Amino acid sequence: MRRVVLLCAVVACTLSGPAAGQATPRSQHGSVSQRVGLTDIAIAYNRPVARGRALFGSLVPWGRVWHPGADSATTISVSRDVQIEGHDLPAGRYTLWTIPTPDRWTVIFSHAVDVFHIPYPGEAQDALRVTVAPEQGGPMEVLAFYFPVVGPDSAVLRLHWGTTIVPIRIHTQ
Repeated sequence: MRRVVLLCAVVACTLSGPAAGQATPRSQHGSVSQRVGLTDIAIAYNRPVARGRALFGSLVPWGRVWHPGADSATTISVSRDVQIEGHDLPAGRYTLWTIPTPDRWTVIFSHAVDVFHIPYPGEAQDALRVTVAPEQGGPMEVLAFYFPVVGPDSAVLRLHWGTTIVPIRIHTQ
């Protein structure tokens, strides 16, 4: 009987040890996907938390390339050719980068995938650059991407962190 109890205790300690030693990541993984017409769009990213910090123009400097997320670079996949803000983007998987300024954001779709968020892979890897106007909205503590507007052949993807919202218009073909 003592052997059975001892064996059970050893098994319990072995199974609980790795889980107990794992730390919760500071930036949780997030993803969102949406079908627009016949096109599947998916975004995978890690979600930094504001934690009371000043974000844009401070933590994220104006006029410098920024990766919207944490850890590995944010990816966006489109299953068919689309138009982003009226510009063609072929089907494929891309990393997402931005250059924020107070009144205009450059959104960059890069061919460089499976990369960490620093350093930016460079313009030679760019598939597309578009410019959008940011909006202000309610506070969002954790960085989020979401689709608030979806139609039969178009959608709006929003990047939202703090009170800053960056709408990206997508049309399917």
